[in-house]
Amino acid sequence: MFMLSNFILAIAKLLNFALSAYIWIVIGRAVISWVNADPYNAIVRFLVQATEPLLMRIRRVIPPMGGLDLSPVILILAIVFLQSFLVPTLQQIAMSIR
Repeated sequence: MFMLSNFILAIAKLLNFALSAYIWIVIGRAVISWVNADPYNAIVRFLVQATEPLLMRIRRVIPPMGGLDLSPVILILAIVFLQSFLVPTLQQIAMSIR
């Protein structure tokens, strides 16, 4: 049982790290949208490719308002929700297994 508990705790930590890293990727994407970044730059291409699938889905529901694109903010709020709900839930499940 300890192995399963430790495995679930490791998944929770890894998920928390991945979600935190993705928040920074979304922030980077938002920053490059404010400047005239070179679209052929490898970092710019990575940021766009990593974020565009989710941002596009959000933009379908909430289009830019008056030229202001709120999709990065909404995505970050969704990630924070997942970090606040999913990670502690996995941790609690792991502790209850012990």
